[in-house]
Amino acid sequence: MAEAQSIEAHPVETQETVEDQDVMPNVPQWLFDPLVPEAERGRYTNDIVAALKTVFDPEIPCDIYELGLIYKVDIGDDRLVKIDMTLTAPGCPVASEIARSIEAVVGAVPGVLGVAVAVVFDPPWDQGRMSDEARVSLDMF
Repeated sequence: MAEAQSIEAHPVETQETVEDQDVMPNVPQWLFDPLVPEAERGRYTNDIVAALKTVFDPEIPCDIYELGLIYKVDIGDDRLVKIDMTLTAPGCPVASEIARSIEAVVGAVPGVLGVAVAVVFDPPWDQGRMSDEARVSLDMF
């Protein structure tokens, strides 16, 4: 005889995570407010990724997206985009320049009403976060 299982009530998340079965190591976590229509999510994702791929670390000839420096992109129902990113090294002298570039290019994406960039170091970045494209461009195969 099967035992009865108790069911716990869990609060509803205010953000929904977009999950992908074949996530590449450089792909950030994408969070969307439930009020952001499904049809807009794909466009925001594509447009923001394209914008991020235009930002380069001046010391590394590869864009920050393919390097795996973007950890999380959180899009609220107010169309404010919060981005958690890291750096290849904590003492990076161009950290603020990179953050300002991200704010500018993502802020130019149609429909985005504001951008906030937070530099985080947990988890620490390592070369395993780089895409194959980054490895090829940096001759790291």
